[in-house]
Amino acid sequence: MSAVPAAGAVRDPGLQPERTRLAWRRTTLAATVAAVLAAKSALQSGISVTGAAVCALCCVLWLGFLALAHRRIQLLAASPEPRALAPRHATATVLVTVALAVCGAGLLL
Repeated sequence: MSAVPAAGAVRDPGLQPERTRLAWRRTTLAATVAAVLAAKSALQSGISVTGAAVCALCCVLWLGFLALAHRRIQLLAASPEPRALAPRHATATVLVTVALAVCGAGLLL
């Protein structure tokens, strides 16, 4: 048997969209935990202007990631063969994730 599909064959996505949707949910949960721990770390030793600002920034970044992930999860659930992630959404997701990681790391130092 050949592993190459015949011309005109319909692609069966199988469970790939479901696995991708679950991966987005896990990543959202991980971002939520990171944001909560960053907020806890910022406010643990008392409220300061810097700590409150960093906490607010972490919350805004988390909300941005949540919006991007929710949009992607909805697109994955909308059709049996979802569209590819748009480059601008992928870039925004990466930038928000990196900014949240830097924000959290900055709180630990």
